[in-house]
Amino acid sequence: MTVNDSPWPEGVPAWADITVPDLAAAQRFYGGLLGWEFTQGRPETGGYVTASVDGRRVAGLLPADGAAADAPAAWCVYLGVEDVTLTTGHAVAAGAQLLAGPMTVLGLGDIAVLADPAGAVFGLWQSGTHTGWDVTDVPGAFVWAEQMSQQPDLSRRFYVDLFGYEATDMSAPDFTYTSLAVGGTPAVGVGGYGAGVGADVPAAWTWYVAVTDAEDAARRVPEVGGTVVSGPEDTPYGRLVLAQGPAGEVVALLEQAPPEVVA
Repeated sequence: MTVNDSPWPEGVPAWADITVPDLAAAQRFYGGLLGWEFTQGRPETGGYVTASVDGRRVAGLLPADGAAADAPAAWCVYLGVEDVTLTTGHAVAAGAQLLAGPMTVLGLGDIAVLADPAGAVFGLWQSGTHTGWDVTDVPGAFVWAEQMSQQPDLSRRFYVDLFGYEATDMSAPDFTYTSLAVGGTPAVGVGGYGAGVGADVPAAWTWYVAVTDAEDAARRVPEVGGTVVSGPEDTPYGRLVLAQGPAGEVVALLEQAPPEVVA
């Protein structure tokens, strides 16, 4: 478990949120599946809801309105930055498309939302009074994030150049993947879709949320309004379930492997 009340380092995932057409359905799904508790924001936040685990912030949800109500729902992963305007400028110069911002959100922080050169949407978060999630690596909280695309080399170069990550190639036959670290600690991954994934599948960021029991999580997903896409299946990092929420958004659920015991 990592508890944090300070700004997350540059390039480290700091927050995730989602805009959904049916906020009540999303709360039933994530509350029932992950035990999230929900706090309604001030009226000027547009109905933004903060999800918590044991009183510690883990994610945000926002009800869609207007044209956004018809847009596909997807989680947006925000990477920590010290200067959102500066990093946004570097990202756009490197081929990213600016979708929103940079802008200040009620003194909570400054954000920008972009599509990287491969087309995956991600956010930048410069902390204000809101420093991002308060806890990670516990059931119901963030544990990992990765960008997958048909162009992993392009994506790796973009993010390494933008954040100065230390890159470790973890590729294997028919599998392309790079772990990107900050100060020696793995922060995010960038990989390529496998041969079984259609060429029309768009690039995307996925965040992983820790669960206590992958089998139990897979059983409960349809009970609370979601769909199991794949799993549970074993990975080097634990048992993984890929699920869709009630709005069709993808979320990865990971029962983490126990730490190795060194004799």
